[in-house]
Amino acid sequence: MRAAAAGAYRAWPTAAASSAAVATGSLTPAYTDGPQRHSFTGPLLREVVAGTLPDFDPRRRKERSRFLLAVSGGAGHHAVLSWAEIDADFGDAPVLLATRMDDEALDEAGTQLVVPSDRCGARYVSAVTGIWIGSCRTP
Repeated sequence: MRAAAAGAYRAWPTAAASSAAVATGSLTPAYTDGPQRHSFTGPLLREVVAGTLPDFDPRRRKERSRFLLAVSGGAGHHAVLSWAEIDADFGDAPVLLATRMDDEALDEAGTQLVVPSDRCGARYVSAVTGIWIGSCRTP
């Protein structure tokens, strides 16, 4: 499925996340806002949304930098990432949709967005319910 220019929303969980073909990662990020330290395992966000890619014009490489991903979760939490953060040709950040934390399944707690490049856990979204992908329109 390709996303329209106006944006596409994908409810979570997706079939891609449970697929063995999806690349997984394992991270142990450190936080500056407290003594917490956890390890996370799960599919890379860019692999999960690969089937919902925006219609990028391959001749216009910079076009990818205007797309955003908004991740929604439980308790009304949301986080926004730029496509360039997770794109292998730009930031290549190993952002995860974690299905395990500290070797424990997150089945009951729900999938968690993990942004390892952040120095605090503010963009970590628990109990992910959906992902919106769309372009940032200029004012």
